[in-house]
Amino acid sequence: MSKRVLLHVGTPKTGTSYLQDVLFRNRRTLAAAGILYPADRFDGQFLAALDLMELPWGGLEEEAIGAWDRLASQVRAWDGTAIISHEILATASRGEVARALSSIGHPEVEVHVVLSVRDLVRQIPAEWQENVKHRAELSYGRFLKLIQKPSRKGRIANWFWGVQEIPDILNRWCHDLPPDRVHLVTVPPPGGPSNLLWERFSQAFGLTGLELDLEGERANPSLGVPETALVRRINRRANHAVDPARYRPLVRELLAHQTLSRRSESPRLTLPPDAYPWTQELTGAWIDEIKARGYDVIGDLGDLVGPPPKLPYADADHPDESEVADAAVDAIKALLLENARLLETEQRLSRELAQAHHDRHRLRGGVVRRLERSRTGSRLLAGYRRARARSSRSA
Repeated sequence: MSKRVLLHVGTPKTGTSYLQDVLFRNRRTLAAAGILYPADRFDGQFLAALDLMELPWGGLEEEAIGAWDRLASQVRAWDGTAIISHEILATASRGEVARALSSIGHPEVEVHVVLSVRDLVRQIPAEWQENVKHRAELSYGRFLKLIQKPSRKGRIANWFWGVQEIPDILNRWCHDLPPDRVHLVTVPPPGGPSNLLWERFSQAFGLTGLELDLEGERANPSLGVPETALVRRINRRANHAVDPARYRPLVRELLAHQTLSRRSESPRLTLPPDAYPWTQELTGAWIDEIKARGYDVIGDLGDLVGPPPKLPYADADHPDESEVADAAVDAIKALLLENARLLETEQRLSRELAQAHHDRHRLRGGVVRRLERSRTGSRLLAGYRRARARSSRSA
């Protein structure tokens, strides 16, 4: 059984995609150091999290059945340190948390919970954009109103606060853990050293000193204001016609991640200036509570305050239409190139299939000719043909 389990339970948009990519690609190096990262595919732990919480996710929930139990079994069988990491675990209920902890051997094993956190100034626009990249049609203004309602009712508010309200996440995951087994990793403010967040993750997971390949291949890139507006308009027009299983590779991956995210000159999506007082008041209360609980903070709680308002403010609900049009042209170009690639693939496969049919007929003809040249072969062919004729008549 694992002697130590590190459970990284979120939050989204805190460098989690990069972290998980590094852990996945360095599995062998980690295992040699006594550290297990149980995943046989890059999204293996995502599927396990979906399974644990029985979350619907564009059809992937069917593929996820049994994934958590398989992960937990690997963790229990490992004699060393095991790392589990996915940001959607932040929204797990107390019952799901209890199941997760018991399945990995708690309280017999030493469980640590790691929570990576970022200021609301950046998290709020990032969460709305993630909603848009997952087919959402609601405006930025509507999103802001929903999450600011004191009742916090409805799917949007429930999800946002489920993965973003730091004290509540810690209540659900850490209520029976001593404070020294709870580690908060703060995301540095913009403009700092590029490797600072990784250094904080390394400290939290005990990876300092290991020679790991840090050249990340997967990320969850952000979009600018016109690009996000374009994707939302696509959602409004196409959601009824595009199945969720097709939406993910076409819109989320091809258009959003591989194409529109590369338009770095567009105005960035930010928090409206009039929302700052509310976020600062809430953040101050969180910081006071975290300090009172005595958790291990890796970084600086001051990082949660966030950067000042960025002016002039670019309103995502009323973007510059010329910028949206430019983004749309890039999106159309990407779709044309993808369609051309698919047509070329289809033509190549058609040629290969035709060649395979030709080769099969030629091989069969050669076999028949060789049989006909021998007395025994001729008899076998005659018998085969008579049997085929009887079979055809009976049918």
